[in-house]
Amino acid sequence: MEGREEIKYIILIIYDITDDKHRRNLVKILSSFGLRVQKSAFEARLNKRQYNKLLSKIEKFYRDSDNIRIYRLQEYEEVRVYGTEDYSAEEVIVI
Repeated sequence: MEGREEIKYIILIIYDITDDKHRRNLVKILSSFGLRVQKSAFEARLNKRQYNKLLSKIEKFYRDSDNIRIYRLQEYEEVRVYGTEDYSAEEVIVI
């Protein structure tokens, strides 16, 4: 539709996954849609098609032991950020 802006959503995905390999795979999926804003949180600005694609990928990925929450906000919602912590890299533990 020429001349019309597509509705965008602010998407917040938070998760609690205990299996390290499984969690890293989710991080790879989420990184293709948005930015890591905290250790277990990603934020993205997606149109409806992209949002549905994200949901489809997560539904295929999900295990019963996972806890994944997805919040969808309209683009005009207010988001305030305090702090500058960079969580772009997965935590690496060497033993």
